[in-house]
Amino acid sequence: MKTRSVVAVGSALMFAAVPASAEDLPPPPYISAVAIPDGRIDAAVTQLDGLADALMKKTGIPGMAVAVVKDGKTVYAKGFGIRQVGAPGKVDADTVFQLASLSKAVAGTVVAHEVGARTVSWETPVIQHLPWFRLKDQWVSEHATIADLMSHRSGLPDHGGDILEDIGFDRRAVLERLRLLPLEPFRISYAYTNFGFTAGAEAVAVAAGKDWATLSEDVLYTPLGMTSTSSRFADFDKRANKAVNHVRVNGSFVHKYQREPDAQSPAGGVSSSVNDMARWMAMVLQDGTYDGKPVIDPDALLPAVSAEMISSPSPAVAARPGFYGYGFNVSINPAGRVQLSHSGAFSSGAATAFTMLPSAGVGIMVLTNAWPLGVPEALAAEFTDLVQFGTIERDWLAAYGPRLIAVNRPLGSLVGKERPSNPAPAARLSDYVGTYHSDYYGNLDIVRSGEGLAVRLGPAAKQYALAHWDGDAFTFEPSSENATDGSISLATFSKQGTGIGAITIEYLDENGLGTFARK
Repeated sequence: MKTRSVVAVGSALMFAAVPASAEDLPPPPYISAVAIPDGRIDAAVTQLDGLADALMKKTGIPGMAVAVVKDGKTVYAKGFGIRQVGAPGKVDADTVFQLASLSKAVAGTVVAHEVGARTVSWETPVIQHLPWFRLKDQWVSEHATIADLMSHRSGLPDHGGDILEDIGFDRRAVLERLRLLPLEPFRISYAYTNFGFTAGAEAVAVAAGKDWATLSEDVLYTPLGMTSTSSRFADFDKRANKAVNHVRVNGSFVHKYQREPDAQSPAGGVSSSVNDMARWMAMVLQDGTYDGKPVIDPDALLPAVSAEMISSPSPAVAARPGFYGYGFNVSINPAGRVQLSHSGAFSSGAATAFTMLPSAGVGIMVLTNAWPLGVPEALAAEFTDLVQFGTIERDWLAAYGPRLIAVNRPLGSLVGKERPSNPAPAARLSDYVGTYHSDYYGNLDIVRSGEGLAVRLGPAAKQYALAHWDGDAFTFEPSSENATDGSISLATFSKQGTGIGAITIEYLDENGLGTFARK
C-alpha cells in the first residue's frame, strides 16, 4: 500500500507517492503544506515582465529593478523605466538604488560574518565595545547585547533618534542621546528602532577595528563580487548608473530630495543593484555559501534568519504571528513555509523589498526609486503566490498600498484645520526671541525673520518661518524624512513669571522631550 509523504528534493520539500516509513519522513517543522511542482518557479519567472509593467502603469513610479535567484543562481534580472524623471537614462540590472531599511538584512549578514570569525558573539554586550553607550536604565545599559539591539527588543521607542538625524546630528551624537529616551520593558517589548539597530552594528565595527562601511565591504561585498554595493552615501552619489529619489507632487513624480543616510548606515545606508543583491540572496539561501565558496559560517548566520523576537503578536487565535531575527522579518506564510523578508522605504523617495522561501531555494528582490506605495511588496507577493499556488491569490497592491502610503502622511494635530478667525494676540515678538535648550535636542533659536519670527533647529541650523496661530502658539512646516511635505508643527511658548520661559515643539514631542527651556 502506498501513502502520500513528504520527501526532500534539492532544497524544496515536495509531496510524492512513495513507500513511507517513519525514517523517510522529515521532522514536522520541515513540512510545508503546499507542494511546488516541477516547473512552477520557472513559470512564475516568465510572468514577471507583465506583472512589473502593470504595477508601474498603475502607480506611475519612474523606475524599478527586479531579480530572482533559484538554487544559488540568478535566473532573472531586469530593469524597468527610468532612473530620473526628465532624464534619458534607463534602469537596468546594474542600476544602483538606495536600499533604505532593507539594509538591515544586509547588516545582519555582515555581523553574522564577524560572529563566525569570533570577533564578537550575538550575545556580546554593546558596552563592551562602546563603553560610552547608555540607555535610560543602567542595568539595561550593562546587559543589552548586539542581538538585543538588532532584534529591536532593547525597549527603545519606535524610531527613537530618527528626528535627531533629521536636524543634523551625526551617528555618535544620536547614539549618545539614546540614553534620554524612555524605555519599555527589556527583551519583551518590540519597537522598530533604526539607531538602536545601528548601535549594535557599530559595536561590531569597533570590535573589528574598522568603520562600518569598510567592514561591510571587506567581509561581504568584496567576497561576493558586489562591485556596485556600498554603505557610504558618497559612493552612491558619484555613480553614473544610479536611480535617484522621487516624491509625488501634484500627482506627478519629481526628484525633489535625495536621502543621505550615513548616520544610520547599518540600518538604512546601503546602496546596490539587483545583480549584486541577487548574489547576496543566493548566499543567504545557500546557508552562507556562494558559488561553492564559504562566505559566512552557517551556525553564525542561522540566528540572524531565525525568529528571535515576536514583532507582530497574533491579533486572534487563528492569526499567525510575525517575528524578527537580526535584520530579517521571519514568518510562516499561508503555504506553511518559512518566509524571510524585509522592506525599505524613504519618504524622500525610495521603496524596496525582498522575499525568500528557503525551503524552495528561491528569492525575489525588488528595488524602486519612488516613495512607498506598496509596489515592491506587491510584486514580491504576486511572485511568491505564483511559485506556491500557481495563481495570484489577491490584489496585493490594494492590500499593501494603504498601509505604506500612510508612511507619507503629513504630521501634526493642525493638519487640515483652519486658522482661528479671531485669535488671541501674541506678545511682542521680541519677547520670544532667544535661545532655548533641551538635553536631548540641544539648542533651539527663535530669531527675527523679516517682519516675523523663525525657529532654527539643530546642528544643521534648519530654519522655518513661524506663523501666529493663537496667543502664544505659533506654527511652522517642517520638512524632513520624518515629517513629509504638508506637515504642521505647533510651537507653543509658555510663560515663567512675567516672561517667556520655554517653548514646546509638537513635531519633536513624540516621546515627551519636545520642551526647550530658555537659557
